[in-house]
Amino acid sequence: MAGQAMIDQGRFLEVIGAETELMAQVAHTASADAPVPTCPGWTLGEILRHVGSVYRVTRRWITDGRRPEHWQRKPGPRQTLEEYFREGRDELVAELSAHDPDELAPTWWPADRSYGFWRRRMAHEATIHRIDAETAAGRDVSEIPEDVALDGIDEALVLWFGQRLPLLGLSGTKTGSVGVRTAGHTWIARAGPTETIAWRCSAEEAQRADDLITGKPDKIYRWLWGRAGPTSVTVSGDQDMAGQLWALLRLATR
Repeated sequence: MAGQAMIDQGRFLEVIGAETELMAQVAHTASADAPVPTCPGWTLGEILRHVGSVYRVTRRWITDGRRPEHWQRKPGPRQTLEEYFREGRDELVAELSAHDPDELAPTWWPADRSYGFWRRRMAHEATIHRIDAETAAGRDVSEIPEDVALDGIDEALVLWFGQRLPLLGLSGTKTGSVGVRTAGHTWIARAGPTETIAWRCSAEEAQRADDLITGKPDKIYRWLWGRAGPTSVTVSGDQDMAGQLWALLRLATR
């Protein structure tokens, strides 16, 4: 259930508040038509609209008991984009705050049917798209706190790589493993034609992987989400499996 996260569940609500506020401030001072280099084809305004829409569909998903077919996807009459964004954020945070994180809720991850799943998922949704907003505005990207980045690495590997890819029917073409090591934490991500799976592991197990990725938590988190260049992390090994991991995550998170 919600205990799968690496940080306290209350922290996720703080992250949602802080990251969305920063995103709104960036959008308020930059052009809504600014292109987003980290999301080719998108503009800053579309990033804000997307997050506002995601927060609305999530709230409806929880309250309706299933993924809704219809929800408000853009600002209403006489509603600014920033108002639309903030309203979606406030309504979702109110819903998440009103329930214990271990309370049952519908999700798309069979291993975690809880309000805590959505707290965690929506916190990282805001964090990643805040990076997009800052990049579009031409700002230096604000560093992600270490505890949030570590949990984000875990979510990217265990949820998106280990769960989302199988749900989409996608797998690797080569069989092998990638170790990830940062700030005293380690993971293994293994892929092949028949499986994609990831888990927390010992340092010794990570060291035995075909490739080993090391670096600062902030950089690895952003690299896993395609928000940092290849030189932002260090890869030991022939790099084939690390390249496959990166490519598979692009399919999982698109």
